[in-house]
Amino acid sequence: MAMKLDHDDLNRLIEKISTSDIQEFSLEGEDFKLEIKRNLFDKNTLSNNSIKNISSENQITAAQVAPIENISLTENTEVSQVAPPGRSDLTDITSPMVGTFYRAAAPGEAPFVELGSTINVGQTICILEAMKLMNEIESEFNAEIVEILVENGTPVEFGQVLMRVKQS
Repeated sequence: MAMKLDHDDLNRLIEKISTSDIQEFSLEGEDFKLEIKRNLFDKNTLSNNSIKNISSENQITAAQVAPIENISLTENTEVSQVAPPGRSDLTDITSPMVGTFYRAAAPGEAPFVELGSTINVGQTICILEAMKLMNEIESEFNAEIVEILVENGTPVEFGQVLMRVKQS
């Protein structure tokens, strides 16, 4: 029996999984494989949930599936302000998804980075929450934080500039 899932089916499936206690889920069809692994957390610890692997041949492409986790828009979401043009010597760090920007692992904890912080490749610089999944955003290079353009707890759009850094 062939299994076909459309975009709406995947949305419903991921929503159900994200609101459940399921920690691991795998689904395979003739032309796709969906694997979700989550580390559920209590109020005092950071979640490192992720959609680990989405692969496909033709029915559902990764480009079609990847944006699903980004459907976290709520009614009355305000349009984000566009970041002012940056200096040519700075590199923009942009949001890889739609979500909510957090500077720290939990309320009351120290932010991952501050203005003037030196960051290294692989270092967590912020968290983006999308559909109750906490996604740690890591630096792709060694740099110094020059600007932080988004307030803690603010909704962000895909491609929105979060920070500007001076690469070292």
